[in-house]
Formats: sequence, C-alpha cells, structure tokens
Amino acid sequence: MAADETEPNQTTRHIALAQADFNGLPPFDILAPADQRLPFVFNSPHSGRQYPREFLEASRLNEVSIRRSEDAYVDDLFKAAVEVGSPLLRAHFPRAYLDVNREPYELDPKMFEGRLPSYANVRSIRVAGGLGTVARVVGENQEIYKHRLPVSEALSRVEYIYKPYHTALRRLLAQTHVTFGHAILIDCHSMPSSVKCQNNDVRPDFILGDRYGTSCSEELTNRAAAILNSLGYNVSRNKPYAGGFITEHYGRPSSGLHALQLEINRGLYMDEARHQPHEGFSKLASDLRDFIIEITAMPDAGFAAEPIAAE
Repeated sequence: MAADETEPNQTTRHIALAQADFNGLPPFDILAPADQRLPFVFNSPHSGRQYPREFLEASRLNEVSIRRSEDAYVDDLFKAAVEVGSPLLRAHFPRAYLDVNREPYELDPKMFEGRLPSYANVRSIRVAGGLGTVARVVGENQEIYKHRLPVSEALSRVEYIYKPYHTALRRLLAQTHVTFGHAILIDCHSMPSSVKCQNNDVRPDFILGDRYGTSCSEELTNRAAAILNSLGYNVSRNKPYAGGFITEHYGRPSSGLHALQLEINRGLYMDEARHQPHEGFSKLASDLRDFIIEITAMPDAGFAAEPIAAE
C-alpha cells in the first residue's frame, strides 16, 4: 500500500496549520481505525520525509546527507496498528527541521540571530550535542545550515508544528484513557545499524526504552522483549536509548499512562546509504504486525491507575 493510501476500515485526520510547505501534505496526520478497540496509541515522530524547499535551500547538505537523522519508513512499518484497532500519529515534517521528541524550547543560541526567550533551555546535553528542538547537525556532526537562522524561525516552528503535534498526541492519549481507563503509548523509532550495546560488541535489533522502569509497567517492557525474542530478534533495554522527551513526559504509570520507546535497527529493513527499503522490509513489517497483535492483546491488569489512598 502506498504511504498516502487509506484502508477502508481507517480514517486519516489531516492537520492544516503549517507555515512551511511539506510538498502538499500537512505537517502530520493521524491514521485512525473506524473504531478504536484497544487502549494503545502508536506514535512515529521522526519518520517525516517531506523537506520544505526553503529548508533545503538554507542547508549546506545535499538531499541525501540531510536525511541521516530520519527514522525512514517507520510509519509504514507500524501501519498494522491501525488495522488491529489503534491510532497511529505520524509526522510528515522531518526531524532535521523540527524534533518533537525534545522539550519545546531546547535551542542553541549560537544557531540564531537575535535573543532567545528567557525560558529557552540553552544548556541541555542535547543542545550541546547539536540535537535540540531545532537541530544544528545530522548524522556524524554534519552541520545543517549555511547561516544563522532568525530566532523567529525557531519560535514559529514550535508554535505552528511542535505545539499542535503534542496537542494531538495528548488528545489521543486522553481520549484513550477515558475510554479504557488507561492508555499505552508505543513510541516508534529507528537507529543506525552501527549502534552497539554499551560495554560489548552486540548490535541489537531492537532497543526498548522505558526510562529505566519509570515510564511504563515492568510487565509491558517484559512482554515486548519476550515477543521480539520469540520472533528471533536480539533485544536490548535502555542502553544507549532509554527514551526521549515523549517517553519521559507522557509515561505516568501511577496515573494509568504508560509509554514505551521502541528503536529498530535500520539495517533490518533499509539500505542506509540510499535511504531505500531493501528485501528485508516485508519480513520486518510482517513480524511487527505479529508483535502489534500480541502486545495489544495483553491483559488490562496492571495498567490501570493506582487507587488513591483514603484520607
């Protein structure tokens, strides 16, 4: 199925609010089943591959190099979530343009002409690494921009894309929580095939990030690992990816809100140099369909909010 086609049993909710042109597409949309049957929400915040012309013109990188930070085709790999009864929120804007898996104002003052607002977080580790809300680099520290950007450009991206994206995600989780009594977010990402587990030479197929047990129930992480292991994959936990802003911000197990980040080794499904799916894509998509069916079939016990003690 082509990326912009919609199955008969699902709807696509487009959000028309971008200031930039993402090749005729909205900055993001929601693939939703006709009837949400499960307390799961799937999110693909880094798979956007629509690069505004003005953005490419401002970049010192070519159209291949600038895609190094992209979680290419992850939204397509998880489309089975909609088929089984869960919504999928997906970005069309690229991560190099705006990263919604950061705080809203993690910004590097050296990137901009003008003064950042006082509430900007200019000292985070991610900003220091060039990977703030508006990134300075992609890949192996390749600088994105030819010149500094106006501060107004960064604030506009936050206002018109970042905030609406998180409003949409928050609404999906709130509606799910109201309907089912709890909500489970699976935050879907991919990683370079060169990534290794810390302190050894193993290259994991998947890394599960639950913020070291704080963003979701232990049962969810254990079950996800067991399913992927049964499908023949090597699974690591939290190292080197424990979950970003989304996992940390939305994961509140005591309130019945669970968030688990899932990183996929890109070598399993794509040619990383050409940014194109290879022969492994179909198998991985089929395995992920099985994963989605099994993980969403977990019993509800253990996911509900903890009862409030009597005074």
